[in-house]
Amino acid sequence: MNAREIVIITGMSGAGRTTVANALEDLGWFVVDNLPPSMLRTLVRTAAAEDSTEAKLAIVVDVRGGVLFDDAKRFVEMLRTEHSVRVLFLEASDAELVRRYEQVRRPHPLQGDGTILDGIRMERTRLEPLRGMADDLLDTTGLNPHQLTTRVGERFAPGGELEVVLTVMSFGFKYGLPVDADLIADMRFLPNPFWNPEMRGHNGTEPLVADFVLEQEGAREFADRYLEALEPVLAGFARENKLHVVLGVGCTGGKHRSVAMAEHLASRLSGRPRLRVAVKHRDLGRE
Repeated sequence: MNAREIVIITGMSGAGRTTVANALEDLGWFVVDNLPPSMLRTLVRTAAAEDSTEAKLAIVVDVRGGVLFDDAKRFVEMLRTEHSVRVLFLEASDAELVRRYEQVRRPHPLQGDGTILDGIRMERTRLEPLRGMADDLLDTTGLNPHQLTTRVGERFAPGGELEVVLTVMSFGFKYGLPVDADLIADMRFLPNPFWNPEMRGHNGTEPLVADFVLEQEGAREFADRYLEALEPVLAGFARENKLHVVLGVGCTGGKHRSVAMAEHLASRLSGRPRLRVAVKHRDLGRE
């Protein structure tokens, strides 16, 4: 059986388990939440198989888990005999947890006929053995989801920092704006190679067209200044944990100018810290 890296996400209800699970999923972890005990043990065995591609497994364990939760300490001890297991325990003050439950207008899972505070206190007692096994204690009092995601990145992301995934997408305005674009750059201020018979049948990925586009007056100046303007934007996205960004680069048909500029911008953005760049040509070949 291969050793696998496993993190157990547990802690107080309302302390941010879902936010942490989503952050780990964005970092490439395979995340499972609230599976029945028999299925969870099967999942761990499957993840440990020789041909498994799930090298990092995150398991959310909480009071909804019934028997598994009551037996959580023994479950973690068993996992640690064969895998690298890290227990992340999330907590928050009573007042903070009450405030969060009142905001969403949902009962605490353990309050029964009592109050939210009764449920919180019962859960603290029940969680104490598992809290004592925690490798990481994270108090989320006063943290918003963005700040909590940043804390997860500090603990689990390579180098302790989350990276922004930037997709530079060329498109044609005549086919409509990309609905998922966060930023739009318009290349229609440049001469259109379409009107040159030698270039009409080629596209912006080819040197014949790319060189023509980038040699036009204002093209390289635009690229230089646009990349400079993007720096604080991408840095702000990283701070706010907006980790997936689409930059749309458009021209009339999405074949020549936008494709050439998208390739050029992506090439110059590649290799920057905390940034992973991909290129997509939405309308290339559509005409």
